[in-house]
Amino acid sequence: MRIPTIIGLVLIVLGIAALVVPTISYTTEEQVLQVGPIEATAETQKTIGIPTYAGIALLVVGGIMIVAGQRRRG
Repeated sequence: MRIPTIIGLVLIVLGIAALVVPTISYTTEEQVLQVGPIEATAETQKTIGIPTYAGIALLVVGGIMIVAGQRRRG
């Protein structure tokens, strides 16, 4: 396999993942208060949204990369 074909496949997999899982959530721990040796922390959950058009764009660009890789080869 050539490099454009591999990159195209990776982009297609990322595009499918972006369409299947539209949000990524993660938890962070932040220090709220510190008085001497005593400290208080709070966990905050944050969410990152992945737009649908980004997943579609990854699929399209991945397909173009695969086609371009096959044309150069043959």
